[in-house]
Amino acid sequence: MHISRRLFSCAVIASMTPLAARARTILATVPIARTDLPWWRERHQAKLRELEQKRPQLIFLGDSITQNWERSGPPAWQDFAPEWQRFYGLRNAVNLGFKGDTTASLIWRIRNGEVAGIAPRAAVILIGANNLGRVHWSADDTVMGIDTIISELRHRLPATRILLLSVLPSDRSSWVSESTIHINRALAAKYPTPPYHEGQPVTFLDVTHVFMRDGKLDRDAFLDGHLTPPEPLLHPTAQAQAAMARAMEPVLSAMLHDKPVS
Repeated sequence: MHISRRLFSCAVIASMTPLAARARTILATVPIARTDLPWWRERHQAKLRELEQKRPQLIFLGDSITQNWERSGPPAWQDFAPEWQRFYGLRNAVNLGFKGDTTASLIWRIRNGEVAGIAPRAAVILIGANNLGRVHWSADDTVMGIDTIISELRHRLPATRILLLSVLPSDRSSWVSESTIHINRALAAKYPTPPYHEGQPVTFLDVTHVFMRDGKLDRDAFLDGHLTPPEPLLHPTAQAQAAMARAMEPVLSAMLHDKPVS
């Protein structure tokens, strides 16, 4: 049978489209190491040693916002360590925040020892901001990456209760702001929200309100404007991060079966 070249080309394209769509790799959901960076590789090894030593009851998994809990001042806006000690010092907690990590790099860390041999009572996840940065992954892909993290943790730490925090608002671009809202709405529709019920494996807590004032982003809640030169607002100050910790307390203390820190 004779088929014109144009029709043949259309038929080939049509036949290939479903396969091509199925073959798309969603990078936000696959493990991607950053071991080419010496500091990242060294921090990963140091955290493995810390986890083995402490056998924590509480772990925090995330990016630079979580890693910032280890920073000390002065000035007051970057004096995080005293607030970490106040909220988590008596809770045998380990900070697994890594600057610049996306969902993909957190997945790699989870699969490469950072939850092995431990059985924490609770895990706090704050991830996704860097998916919207240089790699420019979509909101839908980011949600899938977060879903993958949740699945990994539930498989490896079946008795651990997970507190999933919303992606924080920022002042980077309208696309980032819109994507952040989309991600948080999708997570709120997918996972239970407070109040926490005993035995509930995952609870999603939207902490956006902590960083807003009069319906707009509270620029005083971010440390980036204090830097020289100033950078787009993304990272909370120590005071704003403490306010976020207070917002987490009703759920976190219920997961840990202890008294809320005020």
